[in-house]
Amino acid sequence: MTEQKAIQEEQKKRKGKRNFLNRIAMFCNHIAVIALLISYLAPKVSPENFWFIAFFGLAYPILVIINLFFIAFWTIQLKKRGIYSLVVLLCGWMLLHRFVQMNSGSKTELEHKAIKVMSYNVKVFDLYNWSHNKETRSKIFALIQNEAPAIACFQEYFHRDSSEFCNTDSLKKMNGWQYAHVEYTSHGKFLQHFGIATFSKYPIIHTGRVDFGYKGNNVCIFSDLVVGKDTFRVYNMHLQSIAFSKDDYKYAEDLTKDVETEDIEHSKNILRRLKRAFVKRAKQAELVEESISKSPYPVIVCGDFNDTPASYTYSTISKNLTDSFIESGTGFGKSYVGAFPSFRIDYILHDKKFISHQFTTIREELSDHFPVITYLEVR
Repeated sequence: MTEQKAIQEEQKKRKGKRNFLNRIAMFCNHIAVIALLISYLAPKVSPENFWFIAFFGLAYPILVIINLFFIAFWTIQLKKRGIYSLVVLLCGWMLLHRFVQMNSGSKTELEHKAIKVMSYNVKVFDLYNWSHNKETRSKIFALIQNEAPAIACFQEYFHRDSSEFCNTDSLKKMNGWQYAHVEYTSHGKFLQHFGIATFSKYPIIHTGRVDFGYKGNNVCIFSDLVVGKDTFRVYNMHLQSIAFSKDDYKYAEDLTKDVETEDIEHSKNILRRLKRAFVKRAKQAELVEESISKSPYPVIVCGDFNDTPASYTYSTISKNLTDSFIESGTGFGKSYVGAFPSFRIDYILHDKKFISHQFTTIREELSDHFPVITYLEVR
């Protein structure tokens, strides 16, 4: 009897420990679910009003993974509590499908009936040799020439009036683009110019710019193109970046590697930069959306939004438009090469007049962004 009683006591202790751990797990599950629910508000609430919600939107993919963990955790224990996170995940299905797609299709004869569009943040063609490879610029040019898009939108564009970095002339000759709309946001020494550029094999009959209300490196331009009997407006934009310093990136990298650090000031600095970027992009997105809504022509929208699909920026600009990744892309669509934000922040959106085919992210690490490409067919 004594031995049996000891066994029962041991089983009771184990059950008590398990129940205690499950209570802690359930508490953490509550927090994960609440955080995920708050992230669902990020695309709808302007950071100008409640900026802290944007942080939950940025963390959305991580929150999804955490909730998936809890579903697996409770399922292994044969408990129904896993339904809790599952229901909340399913409630946000429309947001989840902005991140992951499983489309399929064929490129057969697309080149003859569709417009090939590229959006690419070229990081000034590696002017400062960040890649530590002198061949990077020529590789970027080779990639562009190989893809040969009919319309190409470049962000962080650079041109020099002389020497090998006379990029506008070089790109026109190389790709047969007869038309270009280039806007510069700043000028440097030695006749250097920095800005944004849209190249086209179709005639550009009118150009314009969305005024953000201040001078800066962020810009949105639009170009009216004549394609056969139709006229389309192409938007090309580079919205507010987080502007992390090298030290900020190193601090964030150390955190991901579990390197011990007590630099509270760096944490505050990163949060301040994120907040400022969220708020600025919100206003920029509203101005861009207003311009799109007044366009006399069907639009194609390209650019580096510097924000994820779970953001107010994306939701505002994509209003009434189709995301070519969602329509014809596959996988996760990650477009930023750097450590943060390691998600899809480069987009090609389009009017309902188009159908997109074969959205592709070209995974060549020549810039800190991957180029994205799609074929747009007129309905």
